[in-house]
Amino acid sequence: MTNSSRSGKRERLAIAAAQVLHEQGVEKTTLADIAHAADVPVGNVYYYFKTKDQLIEAAIGAHDEELTRLITALDELADPRDRLKGLIRGWVGQSEVTARFGCPTGTLAAELDKREDGLDRAIALVMGRLLGWVERQFSELGREDAAELAVTLVAAYQGVALLTNTFRAPHMMRNEGRRLEGWLDSL
Repeated sequence: MTNSSRSGKRERLAIAAAQVLHEQGVEKTTLADIAHAADVPVGNVYYYFKTKDQLIEAAIGAHDEELTRLITALDELADPRDRLKGLIRGWVGQSEVTARFGCPTGTLAAELDKREDGLDRAIALVMGRLLGWVERQFSELGREDAAELAVTLVAAYQGVALLTNTFRAPHMMRNEGRRLEGWLDSL
């Protein structure tokens, strides 16, 4: 087996772990569920990950990589307000998935917070990167209250993601997205 096929399976398992953990939750997900989603024989999972916690760590890494891809794409936009609107539109574009399963990172953070294994701190780093990026956009807009505005924006999303999921109501996410874009225009 070549290094690229090994890393390919490892990456597939990490991405599948992120997806399955999002859809089923940490406690209900088994290694077999993740192996099936990654199209990897369950016995091979142990070659890459010895424990479910290692797979959860890999899923957190997949969330971080997805955030990096998103930020990189948004950073191509010249105007920080457009970047923030792009972020909001990305959230709104996932409203159907959010209605069914919640925010991928937020729900994982909430689940991991109930455990005492330190994985909650790993997902907090990913959320912190998002918050930091949002703060930088507000700073580029010349806002001295950039940190507070960043918390307001991310908290608004997390709140509406929870409500969208609770009520299985994608329209809530869409409505809040429009409101947040208007709020950005008013700043």
